Amino acid sequence: MKQHIIPALKLTLVTIVFFCGIYTIFILAVAQAAPGKGRGVTITVKDKIVGYALEGQKFDQDKYFWSRPSAVNYNAAGSAGSNKGPTNPDYLKQVQDRIDTFLVHNPGIKKEEIPADLVTASGSGLDPDISVASAKVQVKRIARVRNLDENALNALIAQHTDKPLLGFMGPEKINVLKLNIALDELKK
Repeated sequence: MKQHIIPALKLTLVTIVFFCGIYTIFILAVAQAAPGKGRGVTITVKDKIVGYALEGQKFDQDKYFWSRPSAVNYNAAGSAGSNKGPTNPDYLKQVQDRIDTFLVHNPGIKKEEIPADLVTASGSGLDPDISVASAKVQVKRIARVRNLDENALNALIAQHTDKPLLGFMGPEKINVLKLNIALDELKK
């Protein structure tokens, strides 16, 4: 029995030292090298925190680029998807309601032109980004409401488009909060 307990205790001790010490220090070091030093990246305007780069916020006023819908009403404490399948009647009604709302606020846009990420929530419910197509489909509305040139808005979209990681991993995307802050500054 001793021949089994002693190696098991040694392995347990080594595992505890590794995962509670070495691994923890390694993860802390990696976090220190990341933007925000592992505490998240805050976005400030005039020394006031207005949001977080990795957390979605609700934008639904006509003068702003709309954000991706949230299954948890943008509550970071309850990050989750809706867990409703693509054939669930409640889910389909919710998506149709979002489509109808978008069409009312964006006259001249056809249902087929609405990108999926403007009417479906992300898996976390807190996606801070939209696709380039989602930003471009909103240009006419924002230009009309703010009395801006559409070319200026398209240039703003191009400036705030994040390219895929290493040029090929993932899609192009735009952080909605950063884009809307730049939009407010453009008006000034």
